[in-house]
Amino acid sequence: MKYSELIKETIRDFLIIFASIIIIITVLRQIYAPDASFELKTIFTIMAFCFLGALTGIILYTPHAISENKMRLRVILHFFFLEALLISLAVILNLVYGTFGILLFALQIAAVYAIVRLLTYKNDKKEAQKINERLKTFKNEV
Repeated sequence: MKYSELIKETIRDFLIIFASIIIIITVLRQIYAPDASFELKTIFTIMAFCFLGALTGIILYTPHAISENKMRLRVILHFFFLEALLISLAVILNLVYGTFGILLFALQIAAVYAIVRLLTYKNDKKEAQKINERLKTFKNEV
C-alpha cells in the first residue's frame, strides 16, 4: 500500500468514525434527552477522539502483503491499543468517571469499531470484486 492510500484510508476512517458517533448520539439524544443540544466543545472533543482513533490505523499499515493470520493479529492489537488509548485519554481529561463509566465507554468504542470494520470490509469486498472482474476481462482478451 502506498502512503497516499494510507492517508486516504485514514481520512475515510476518520469520517466514518465521526459520522457514526454523531449519528448515534443524535438518535440517542432524541430518544432520551430531546432538549439537549451539542456544544461546540463537545463536537471538537469527539472530533479529536475520532482523529486519534483513525491515526491508530497506522498499526494496520504494511508496505507489503502479509498473511491473513498476521492481519487478524494486527486488527486485534489495534483494537486493544485503541481501547487503551481512548479510555486513558478520557480518564485523564475527566470525561468518564468510575468503573461503570469506563465500561460503558469501552462498549461504545467496541460498537463504533465494529461499525467501521463492517463498512471497511464491505468497501474492500466491492473493490476486490472489481479487480477480479478486470482480471477476468483481461484473461479473456489474452
